[in-house]
Amino acid sequence: MTSPDTTRQLELDSLRKLTEVAIALSTEKDHARLMQLILNNARQLTGADGGTLYSRNADNQLVFEIMMNDTLNIHQGGTSESSIGMPNVPLYTDAGEPNKAMVAAWAAISGETVNIPDAYHEEGFDFTGTREFDVRSGYRSQSFLTVPMYSHQDDVIGVLQLINKLSPDGALLVFDEADQQIVESLASLAAIAITKMRLIEDQAKLFESFIELMAGAVDDKSPYTGGHCRRVPELTMMLADAAAAMDHGPLQAFTMSEDDRYELRIAGWLHDCGKVTTPEYVMDKAVKLETIYDRLGLVRVRFEVLKRDLKLQLQDACLKGELTPGEVQLQYHQQAAQLDEDCEFLARCNIGGESMRKADQDRVRRIAAYRWHDAQGEELPLLSDEEVLNLTIERGTLTGDERRIINHHIVATIAMLESLPYPKHLMRVPEFAGGHHECMDGSGYPRGLTREQMSVQARVMGIADVFEALTAADRPYKKPMKLSQALNVLGRMCADHKIDPDLFQVFIEHQVYLKYADIFLDPEQIDAVDPATIPGYQPAPAT
Repeated sequence: MTSPDTTRQLELDSLRKLTEVAIALSTEKDHARLMQLILNNARQLTGADGGTLYSRNADNQLVFEIMMNDTLNIHQGGTSESSIGMPNVPLYTDAGEPNKAMVAAWAAISGETVNIPDAYHEEGFDFTGTREFDVRSGYRSQSFLTVPMYSHQDDVIGVLQLINKLSPDGALLVFDEADQQIVESLASLAAIAITKMRLIEDQAKLFESFIELMAGAVDDKSPYTGGHCRRVPELTMMLADAAAAMDHGPLQAFTMSEDDRYELRIAGWLHDCGKVTTPEYVMDKAVKLETIYDRLGLVRVRFEVLKRDLKLQLQDACLKGELTPGEVQLQYHQQAAQLDEDCEFLARCNIGGESMRKADQDRVRRIAAYRWHDAQGEELPLLSDEEVLNLTIERGTLTGDERRIINHHIVATIAMLESLPYPKHLMRVPEFAGGHHECMDGSGYPRGLTREQMSVQARVMGIADVFEALTAADRPYKKPMKLSQALNVLGRMCADHKIDPDLFQVFIEHQVYLKYADIFLDPEQIDAVDPATIPGYQPAPAT
């Protein structure tokens, strides 16, 4: 007979062990390890030879999470590499009746613990499958302790089932009342841990879905940047992972935990959220004369008016005897041809490019001085000052004012992101996302930060944003660059101290550009690249 002191010591040991388990459960973040931790400790506390942990899914089924048995050397599910090839246990029949035949199902439905001393003499439940298993394996599944796990909302979220309590010498025992109490306590702690983990996962999924929704709204706002907010995070993570894998050089101290990676990915998704404030007529400006529509059509009408007036003037001169019909025809043909050429020249200027020659800008201004008469008979210059300003844009399709409006999106992004209450592991999102237009020499915007003032992650995002823009096939004002061309542009930016040189080395050396290209670029964009010819890149010395 066990003495009172021994009994008390056993109780204290169990309580201490249960406290240790509670602490362990509260800190575990991995689902598979959590399931295994629950089952292992339940078995250790009771001396159970085996056990199974089920979770309840949305279809009212019990799903096998982990199954263990020491005698049979079984470890399936959990952290093992062996999956459980058993069907889910339905809680209700096809007719909607409670499944009273299966002990685990009944524990989940009733919410009550079921303690069975000997399954071979139990008439209330169907153990046919268990007995068939015993015949095949030579095992004897005798004592069962099946405990439901309750959430904080009093919902059964799973079932913990133990099999065959063993004495120290290996004899089969029955789970007693003390075992039942301690497993019920453990099940309650486990349910809290599982519920907490699910709530955190659900909140994270909701947060990520909202972020992707925001990024999708930005992309959907402009048909010309439809994939930008989706592609930049992918390239950002490719380059960041390559940098974190460096075991030599300036970046060898840079590492990222899973929380760090998550924080950077969130920043990548949100890096352009401020574009929701950018007017569509600026964001979608495909050609220089576009506002709500392309005004080149109006310019063409004015040229037709000029040709009409020219014809009338020449015909009037012919009626006055100042010109012969042949001279009228010749002069009209020559001058109308010049007007047509001038009109097509303006159409070509209307398309934005990498640069516009000063001679072409001067020609636009000369053409603008032509005079025409509008419907009210008022004489006007062919082009207004605002139209001249647009048609003489040196690079791209945006005027200085419009570019400032576009650039303001990063100010809006920072303001939006800094206004949010972040948990600890996301505190750097505004800094990462808000720095992708800064330059290493301090010439970027909006804050004019230098390389030393920026995190590695922000510098990573700057390269990802530029490379995606250079190779994107959905921009209205330019053709997508091939790999070699884009890398040369990026290399010149590195040589000019606009992007981080160490990260650029990683970008080329580890062929991050090619990994991205294989997924996101059209095959015709992927041409041969000779790293030795890329500006700003210094090949690693041969070893």
